[in-house]
This record gives sequence, C-alpha cells and structure tokens, in this order.
Amino acid sequence: MLNNEFHISKQAKASIISLVCSKFPEHRTEVETQRSLNELRELLRTLNIEVGYQFIQNRKDIDSATILGSGKLKEIAEKSKEEGATLLVFDFELTASQIRNIRSLTDLPVVDRVHIILEIFSEHARTREAKIQIEIARMQYVLPRLAGFWSHLGRQRGGIGVRGGEGEKQIELDRRIIRQRIEFLKKELKLLAKSREQQKKKRQNQTMTAALVGYTNAGKSSIMNRLCRINIKEEDKLFATLDTTFRTLNPDTKPPMILIDTVGFISNLPNTLIDGFKTTLESALEADLLIVVCDISDPNYKKQLQVTHDVLEELGAGDKMKISVFNKKDLLNDPIKAKIVKRIHPDSFVVSSFNQEDMKKLRKHIIDYFLEQQDHYDLFIPYDEGAAHGTVASHCNVMATVNHEKGIFYRVRIPDFIFEQTPLTKYVMKPNDPRIHHFLEMSDSEDNEAILSDQ
Repeated sequence: MLNNEFHISKQAKASIISLVCSKFPEHRTEVETQRSLNELRELLRTLNIEVGYQFIQNRKDIDSATILGSGKLKEIAEKSKEEGATLLVFDFELTASQIRNIRSLTDLPVVDRVHIILEIFSEHARTREAKIQIEIARMQYVLPRLAGFWSHLGRQRGGIGVRGGEGEKQIELDRRIIRQRIEFLKKELKLLAKSREQQKKKRQNQTMTAALVGYTNAGKSSIMNRLCRINIKEEDKLFATLDTTFRTLNPDTKPPMILIDTVGFISNLPNTLIDGFKTTLESALEADLLIVVCDISDPNYKKQLQVTHDVLEELGAGDKMKISVFNKKDLLNDPIKAKIVKRIHPDSFVVSSFNQEDMKKLRKHIIDYFLEQQDHYDLFIPYDEGAAHGTVASHCNVMATVNHEKGIFYRVRIPDFIFEQTPLTKYVMKPNDPRIHHFLEMSDSEDNEAILSDQ
C-alpha cells in the first residue's frame, strides 16, 4: 500500500493504536487518549477509510525504538491481520526509525496521525496557495522519514554529473530533489503572498472584516452560508474546508462588511503543519472581529475551545475583539447544557446554524458591532454640490437627513480611515454648532431617539 508512494489507499482497512502514559502529551490519561482516538476515527472517516480494531496500551515509559515494545506490536499485528486490517495508524507522530522498526516487526504498512492529516489537506485544498503550502508541509514531513516510507531507498546507484559520484544512495538523491523542490515552492509562495498582501491592503482600506475561527467541524461553513446567504461546501467531516473564503456579510452597509471562513484548528497539530498553513491562518489577523465557533454538542467542547484560543495566541491574535458562538445546539441531548454555557459565557451566542432566528440575531449583532465602531459625522452640504451628495450615498451609513433651504444636513457613520480619504471633510459641522441639535430634532429617522441621546 505504501511501499513506493506517500498516498494512502482508500481500500485500506485500518487498526488504530494509542497508549496511556503520564509522560506523553495529549495521552496522559485514559480520557485524553480516548478523546484523541475518537478524533482519529473522524479523520479516517474523512478519508473514507474503514476503521477496525483499536489498541490502547498503558505504559510507564516509552520504548524509543517502537513506542509500545516488540511484544505488544507483534500481538497487535496478529489480531489486525485476523480481522483483515491492511494498515496500522498510530495516534501520534512517529520518527523515521520508529516507522521502519514497527513495519519490520508487524509486516504491515505504518502511518501516524500527522500523515493522515496531511492526506486530508492534500485532497481538500482548492486554491493554488493552499496546494503549495500543503505540498511544502508534506515534503518537510517526508524528508526525515524517507527510509521509513520507501523500500527502494536503500539501493545503491551510480551517478553522472549532477546525480553525484559513484555509489550515491537513492535516498541521498531523493533528499536533494525534495530540498530543491521545497526551495522552489517557497519562492513561488512568496510571489503569491505579495499578491495576497496587495489584496489585503485593498480590503483594509475599503472594508471591515470578521473572521470565523474555531475547531475543525464546529460548523463555521454552515454559519457562513446562513449569515451571507450563500452556498459554500459544508460537510460533517473534519477539515471539509481548507481554503480561506471571503464573502460579503451585508452589501447594504458602507463600507462592505466581509466575512472570512478560515481553516479549522485541531489539537496535537505539529509545527510543520502550523507553519505550512501560517498564511492561511493569518487571515484571522486581518479581521477587525473574530467569531470563535465551538461545537457545543461535542463532549470535548471545552478542550476544543481552549485549542482555538491557544492557536490564536500563537498567531498573535489573542487580544483581538471576539464573539463566542456555541453552535449545534440542535444536537444537544441535555437542554440544561446550553443554559450552563450561557451562564459561564454571558456575552456568547448559543445557536443552531439551521435556526433562522438564531442566525438573524447573530447577523444583526455583527452588523451592529461594526456600525458602533464607526465614527459619526455631522455634515451640511449645499444643494449644488452634487458630487458630495453622491459620495455620502456611496460611502456613508446615513443615520439622519434634514432638508434645509440652503442644503441638506446629514448625520452619517463611517470608519475614520475611509472618511479621511473622501472630500467630505470640508463639510463637517463643528461640534458646538447650534444647528446640529435643531436638525436632529427635525429628523424623521426611526432611530431618532437614539441619535439624540448620542449627543
């Protein structure tokens, strides 16, 4: 199955293997180990790989050569083969020598959790940038593990010219090729990053953005579909969405409000993958508001919420303004749980992405938040300044208008960084101008009372 290539056969039947050890991160207790194994099952389901038996061993120490020890591994291999398993999947990262040793003892193909995640990333990426990031991450993972993957790498081969001197091993040639490929892709990624940076600056000068962040399969794409009234891919699988997606939240406000859907987080994610997806995750750093989505129906939702906040801290986005959204309340068996979560997180939203009223309230809250962050300006524009009136209509959220014999009074909301780019600055009324209160009293705005109280 894996003798000569990195990809995993979809016809494979997997036995999943883990351990409980106080010295092993994420596997210190039976609860931690079982949670992680359940997640591994979901990862394999995303690849449509059948999962058979699972093995858990309690250990005081880790066997550096094989993790579990030769005796236990032979027992696992025997039981796996009896039930028709063709693949051993370990729920933690393995080194090259561990892969080689375990394969030798079990006579079965061996992969680890990181390999499974990389395979999912490889299948689900759609944009050129995401595909390059994944390929770099895969090659960085494979590079120190070449001997564990391909049996032909130990063969000697002679070389001519750039292939090296006589007796160079195939594995040494493959390592050089992979390093060269990584460098080439990194250069290409930099070019794409420059283009993305230009797009980012354009958005920052013209829009306000909110980013959906959270654990994988928390329902971010479903929420984005309902809030933006679109139809992007949504599946009940881990990492169904990998590419960052930008959509307009509300086309009627000025500037446009953009919602960003980001790649989901997951626990026990190695640095290779985090670094490989740094630019994708950095879209969260662009946002003016982070919408942290958590699956309230998952028994481990607290752990998932903590992982999300830890990753945001690592990205430097820990201090950004956040809204917590606990999704999938429709899947709760215990209705009291929603009330408890709401009491612990009083400013949060407990929702179902399929409940129209829930989505309506959340959407209004996000839009109102952005409007409240904008500065208000009182303008008086003569009737004959047609271009200025057009700028108000195209760039400002108009809260109140009053027609006067010499012109039109406007109270508008608009981000200061956008207002300063318009020619409207010369029409701003002084704060102590007595006409302002008079105009506001005459305004027929539905929010007139709120506007007057804002004085």
